[in-house]
Amino acid sequence: MNLAIDSNRYIDFCRGDEAVVDIRERATAIFVPVTVLAELRTGFLAGTHAKPNEEVLERFLRKPGVHVLTPDEQTTHYYAALYRQLRRQSTPIPSNDLWIAALVAQHHLTLYARDPHFDHLPQIPKV
Repeated sequence: MNLAIDSNRYIDFCRGDEAVVDIRERATAIFVPVTVLAELRTGFLAGTHAKPNEEVLERFLRKPGVHVLTPDEQTTHYYAALYRQLRRQSTPIPSNDLWIAALVAQHHLTLYARDPHFDHLPQIPKV
């Protein structure tokens, strides 16, 4: 299973949540959307443990099977289609999460996140 991990699940993994660790270990590959990296690093700088948190993140990103996922021109088509769907449903989600969903859809990944608003996108496979 190829997973795209959201920032909340990365934090759960770092805290040693057994269920999250188990899923991470069973995944074929972990994809970290660049938006998630931005959210994590923003949180690090707002906190008091920026340097150690950054070091843990860098070690995680160097693990075999972990990849950073960046949007490209094609991603914008997925973003626009998902935005339109959510608008028609009157179920908007935060723009960062919309970028994550667009990357998941584009690359046919499974999303690993805790945010219930992703449930408004049934075409996005979720753990």
